[in-house]
Amino acid sequence: MLGRKEFRPEEIDRAVQVIDRQLSAYDALVSRTSDTKRREFEAAFFNNMVLVLDRFFVHRLRVVTGKDTNPLNEVELITASLLGSGGTFTLSNPIDYQPEKSVLQLREGDSISLARDDFGNLYQAFISEIRAKFGNA
Repeated sequence: MLGRKEFRPEEIDRAVQVIDRQLSAYDALVSRTSDTKRREFEAAFFNNMVLVLDRFFVHRLRVVTGKDTNPLNEVELITASLLGSGGTFTLSNPIDYQPEKSVLQLREGDSISLARDDFGNLYQAFISEIRAKFGNA
């Protein structure tokens, strides 16, 4: 597939609906689960939710996302790190990543272990950025 410079509003809305359903299911499950079991499940679930989020918008073009630290590039780096670096946060060119400007402020070499709030913050920032940069359809 060719790279994407835009996503239709209904594509973005569909992604939001799917992810919101997953978050609701998670919240319902953990409301009936002990803290110990929740912690065991939480990182695996939310690390995987980053992969889901990325997949909805997988062919986004660098000319639109830019090379700076932004939620789109942060998700790209996290996804690549989860899939290719065993969950250790790694950097790649051409992204000029600066942890202090990122949502999660991960540093190279950090273990990726997202909590509910981490994913929620990253998700909201990512969707806002997708709408701003790619939602012109």
